[in-house]
Amino acid sequence: MEGNIQLNHVSDDVDLLLIDLDLDVVGERADQGDGQFSRNVLRKQRNWERQVAAKKSRRKEEKERRKLNRLTEKGDSVDSPQLSKRVIKAIVNERLAEAQSTGPKLCVDLSMTDFMSDKEVSRLAGQIRRLYGSNKKARRPFHVFLTDLTEDSRIYRECIRMNEGFLNYKLDIREETCSDLFPTKTIVYLTPDAEEALQTLDPNKVYVLGGLVDESVQKTLSLSRARALSVQTARLPIDEFMTKKSNDKNFHSKILAINQVFDILLTFGETGSWTEALQAWFPPGKGYVVTSGCIDEDTSSFHLSNS
Repeated sequence: MEGNIQLNHVSDDVDLLLIDLDLDVVGERADQGDGQFSRNVLRKQRNWERQVAAKKSRRKEEKERRKLNRLTEKGDSVDSPQLSKRVIKAIVNERLAEAQSTGPKLCVDLSMTDFMSDKEVSRLAGQIRRLYGSNKKARRPFHVFLTDLTEDSRIYRECIRMNEGFLNYKLDIREETCSDLFPTKTIVYLTPDAEEALQTLDPNKVYVLGGLVDESVQKTLSLSRARALSVQTARLPIDEFMTKKSNDKNFHSKILAINQVFDILLTFGETGSWTEALQAWFPPGKGYVVTSGCIDEDTSSFHLSNS
């Protein structure tokens, strides 16, 4: 691979040298007053200059891509200051485009916003923005769907009002519900009220997050929604990997924002470790900590790149 890259660089260098020589010839003939030739001088010169600029740009981007690969191997983020904004944007767009073709699927079910206040709807719009931001930074992003999202809904208007460039997000906005888009047997609805804990991530499944915020008083609303769709349910394995921590307010909650659940799933998909994912993203203010000495079972068989 390294040899091919070096050969490509040699080829590019030769091309650039030939273009430079051609430009010298153009200049000499123009100076000699060749009328027939000089009519095309500026057009050809601009064309060759664009070729030179394009080749130099490709060389620069290839160099930064190799730098990104080295940073990724060390665990650094795609938004590293060592990369230019242009290259970061190109890489992010490539990854999101690939995810929309082959990535694991995740839906945010926005069918329950009628049960929410205007304040809660605004908070949900902010959570969608943060979820999308996390997906952009991921090495192996999800193919994200916003389902049950109609243009006349409050959440649609709030997403446009609060989230700059929302309509250009690289995700699927659908009016249909998740069960209209995918076979029900492939759907796993994640709800904190489910009995069964999620053990691993299956690339052949579609995971659904209920679009609710933690102020909602409808305790089992997402579970009821899943039952109405006749789909499988699961919860994050909080009980299996975390314990309550005493605090002054005696407050303990397993209810997470959709972007927090999403971050946990992303990290688990990359590491195969619930301990690591919960340690990184479960908010300490919820009153839970990862159990000391807890060791994950072998869940490394799933990786997002296998989808």
